[in-house]
Amino acid sequence: DKTLRYIDQDLNRSFKTEVLNSTNEGDQPYEIKRAKEINLLYGPKGSPQAYDIMIDMHNTTSNMGACLILDSPENHLIMHMANYVQKNYTLTKTPIYLYKLGDEESYAIDSVCKYGLALEVGPQPQGVVRADALIHMRGLVNCVLDFIDLFNKGTTFPACEIETYRLLAREDYPRSSDGQIMAIIHPNLQDKDFVLLNPGDPIFQTLDGKDILYEGDSPIYPAFINEGAYYEKKIAFAKMEKLTFSIPAIQAQTE
Repeated sequence: DKTLRYIDQDLNRSFKTEVLNSTNEGDQPYEIKRAKEINLLYGPKGSPQAYDIMIDMHNTTSNMGACLILDSPENHLIMHMANYVQKNYTLTKTPIYLYKLGDEESYAIDSVCKYGLALEVGPQPQGVVRADALIHMRGLVNCVLDFIDLFNKGTTFPACEIETYRLLAREDYPRSSDGQIMAIIHPNLQDKDFVLLNPGDPIFQTLDGKDILYEGDSPIYPAFINEGAYYEKKIAFAKMEKLTFSIPAIQAQTE
C-alpha cells in the first residue's frame, strides 16, 4: 500500500550468512524475518538441499534497460544463461552486470540457491505500472526458461566470449559536513547508464548551477544512476569496467 521498495531494511541486502544466522527474532525488522523464511524455503544458503536456480525479477528507477545481474564470471552456468538471453532477446540490449565488489559475500535473494540470475528492468518508479517494462520482463523470463529447458535436455553450449560490466566502486553524492546531499546528478549524466564516462565529464550539479566533474584517473561505465533506493545507501551511481571473459563449454549430465 505504501508503494515503497521496503519498509525498514532493503530485503535484497538481507541474505548474507551473518544476517540469516542472526538471533533476536522479536527485535528484527520485517525484511530480515522474511529473508530467513525465504532462506528456509529455498535454501538453506550454501547447502546441498538448496534449490538449483532462482530468477530474481527486479525493477529500478534507473535507466538500466533490461540488465542481467550475476555475482561472478566463474559461475559458468549462469554466464551461459545470460549469453543465451543476449542472443535470443532482441527487443533491447541486455548488458551483463557483475555486482560483487571484491571478495564481498553475495547478498542478494538469489544467493540462497545454488545458482541465481537477477533480471533488472528500468526505468520504472515504485508504484508505477509500465507496459514496456512488463513486456521486457516477460521476454527475459521466457528466454531463461527456454535455456533451462535446453540445458535439461542435454544441449551442449559451446565455449564463448562474453562481454560484461564489472563493479569497481560506488560513487556517493557530494555531501556537507553534516551528511546532507549538496548536489544532484548532472543532466549530462542522467539516464546514461552503460555509457562511457571520461575524466573531466560532469557528474553532479549544485542547486546554484555549478558543475562537479569526474576526477577519476581512467574512463569508467556508470550504472544505477540516481537509483531511488540508493540514496540512503549513499550511492549516486556504480562505477564499472568493461571486461570480456572466456567461458568454457557446458552440458548437463543426463541419464
